[in-house]
Amino acid sequence: MAQVEKRGGLLRKSSASKKPLKEKVVLMYDEIFMTEDPSKCSPRFWEELFLMKVNLEYLEGKLESLDGEELMKIKDNINCLFQHCIQALGEDHPIRVVNALQTLCALIRGVHQKNKSTSGFDIINMLMGFDKAELCMKNLMESLDSLLCAEGSESLKSLCLKLLLCLVTVTDNISQNTILEYVMINSIFEAILQILSHPPSRREHGYDAVVLLALLVNYRKYESVNPYIVKLSIVDDEATLNGMGLVIAQALSEYNRQYKDKEEEHQSGFFSALTNMVGSMFIADAHEKISVQTNEAILLALYEAVHLNRNFITVLAQSHPEMGLVTTPVSPAPTTPATPLGTTPPSSDDEHRLHSGKLCLIILTCIAEDQYANAFLHDDNMNFRVNLHRMPMRHRKKAADKNLPCRPLVCAVLDLMVEFIVTHMMKEFPMDLYVRCIQVVHKLLCYQKKCRVRLHYTWRELWSALINLLKFLMSNETVLLAKHNIFTLALMIVNLFNMFITYGDTFLPTPSSYDELYYEIIRMHQSFDNLYSMVLRLSTNAGQWKEAASKVTHALVNIRAIINHFNPKIESYAAVNHISQLSEEQVLEVVRANYDTLTLKLQDGLDQYERYSEQHKEAAFFKELVRSISTNVRRNLAFHTLSQEVLLKEFSTIS
Repeated sequence: MAQVEKRGGLLRKSSASKKPLKEKVVLMYDEIFMTEDPSKCSPRFWEELFLMKVNLEYLEGKLESLDGEELMKIKDNINCLFQHCIQALGEDHPIRVVNALQTLCALIRGVHQKNKSTSGFDIINMLMGFDKAELCMKNLMESLDSLLCAEGSESLKSLCLKLLLCLVTVTDNISQNTILEYVMINSIFEAILQILSHPPSRREHGYDAVVLLALLVNYRKYESVNPYIVKLSIVDDEATLNGMGLVIAQALSEYNRQYKDKEEEHQSGFFSALTNMVGSMFIADAHEKISVQTNEAILLALYEAVHLNRNFITVLAQSHPEMGLVTTPVSPAPTTPATPLGTTPPSSDDEHRLHSGKLCLIILTCIAEDQYANAFLHDDNMNFRVNLHRMPMRHRKKAADKNLPCRPLVCAVLDLMVEFIVTHMMKEFPMDLYVRCIQVVHKLLCYQKKCRVRLHYTWRELWSALINLLKFLMSNETVLLAKHNIFTLALMIVNLFNMFITYGDTFLPTPSSYDELYYEIIRMHQSFDNLYSMVLRLSTNAGQWKEAASKVTHALVNIRAIINHFNPKIESYAAVNHISQLSEEQVLEVVRANYDTLTLKLQDGLDQYERYSEQHKEAAFFKELVRSISTNVRRNLAFHTLSQEVLLKEFSTIS
């Protein structure tokens, strides 16, 4: 008997004639692409169609091959196919349901390729017909909701989520996807939450569910009331929030694992995962970059959860087993796809790394502003070990974090900000990220000052990092001023020191910590003197930086008062005692003895800040980010992910 091979919907006999034979399902598709109703000659046409294994490639390819005019001619048949798919979703026969789901995926993707401004037809009209669209989508969403909430097949649930992801991402700009109006009206929010709160479903589908939710939340979020935003903001069920946290933490941990593997090869909770993500986003030298897919979709999901739902902050530590917490979650961790939806390929340019780094810092900004989050971060009774990624640098050895201290989580955030400051002073200076980094530190200090939290932290590392950043700005003044207003950043850094000088006695852990602050300022007085000279020069000129530089000049008044007050006394002490080089303790002795005669000016507004506002400041960034994620989700939602092999095996017992 001649051997049969399958290729692109054709069955070809390996014989001398080589005459191709079409699969029956392909022949049936061809009938749909005629102008006549295929069920006229074959009353059981639709019933038989959904018993046939779907040929996704052929169906989608056929739809894409037609121009807009040709597609309009078979509109009635496309409408009919769409409606019969929806009807099949309500049937008991799982194979028919599977085939209907896959056919819908092909239909939506194939038809949407024609939805261009020149095509002359509307996607909703083409798929369903305007007159039936509302009922069609109501029935479709109700069927998907039932399948997602049912106790049945996990494979069916997987296909339902992939269909929904397909529906959401057929346009790059999801806010232009008019079909989503029906997804807003016929909400599947509760079904998504059920998946996240139920461990078996979460393990199988948590990742897709979280990505889907993140995308739905971003549909026309600035133009209208989005029910998914409203509902997400009021979720308070612990199991659901923990489930979402576990999915996000697992995905970020997978990113960290991949990065660590790449780093080792190259070299021959949440805060742990997120901090590694921020820390590894950049390296000072471009040729040293280690490429790993950045998972923007999961970062977006984390942002939306933190930004919209204040209850979510409590799960940040509870759902990260690798964090070295006192307790680890009982629930098994969900699986992350090998090529996760919404990830950016590692070959992408630096823009994606900037986007990911910016999003991480925005997430930390939201956390640093929240009173409840801050109470949690600073709680002395909630201590954690957080293993931070520390960039290998020429002037320091890689730290061996074998004996990590147990500290409040805010210490890890501050460590991360210090790490970011010292590792990103490079030619392509990420000014926006530095501004956000300093803002995070400032907001944490404002909380500590307000609530008189005396955090036991090695503040000297922060002070040293800030001074080194000022030195970098000064040594690269010409290059940086061509692209950035460096005085905005310099002013923020100086005002951080002013915060410590003015209010440090209310939040520094001990009086000796306050003494150490003065010691660092005096020790590094040359850097502050150089900064003053630079800003004075530019503020007395009539150039474009006059006003910005003047603000820094005024902000330096107390730092200069400290330097000018103590330096002569230190020199006098050295001369009287015949000491050429004073020790730190000797300098501190002089400082303590001369506080009383120091006069400082009261500076207003040091503990005030402008609150984060997405709509007013970041709308363009998030629109572009969601567009990028939508494109990547659609790209990764490939044909093979909708394969029937697993499904047929699962339903093999059905006659």
